[in-house]
Amino acid sequence: MKNIKITATHSLIPSRTAGLIACLRWIALLLLCSAYVQGGLDKAIDFAGAIAEMQRFGLAPAAPLAFGSICVELGASIMILCGFYRWLGAIILAIFTFIATLIAYPFWNMSGPEHFMAANAFFEHLGLIGGFLLVIWIDLKDK
Repeated sequence: MKNIKITATHSLIPSRTAGLIACLRWIALLLLCSAYVQGGLDKAIDFAGAIAEMQRFGLAPAAPLAFGSICVELGASIMILCGFYRWLGAIILAIFTFIATLIAYPFWNMSGPEHFMAANAFFEHLGLIGGFLLVIWIDLKDK
């Protein structure tokens, strides 16, 4: 029996469908990054509020940490949305989210309704981290 070699003369996905898939992928990335874009812009516009937020969580020095938070949220989001080392931007936001979630939602130290709300927010943020892990995986797989 001979080895049969099959070559594609055209794409299996029509160009219109490929364009739709690319558009949906970018919208999904935008939605995943939306909280970070909004948070970074809010902190940049109201830097005093960003400093107050750092102080509320007992973080010091507050001003440099607020500035760093703005840079991470906006910079990594831009990397993801523009496709410039997308995997690295996703790693940065995954780590940032994990650390911020541990600081902001320590539900294990709470009780009552406060515990319930913090636990929900904690696990919602773990879902965001899962989304960033998928971005890393897909981006590196496509390379």
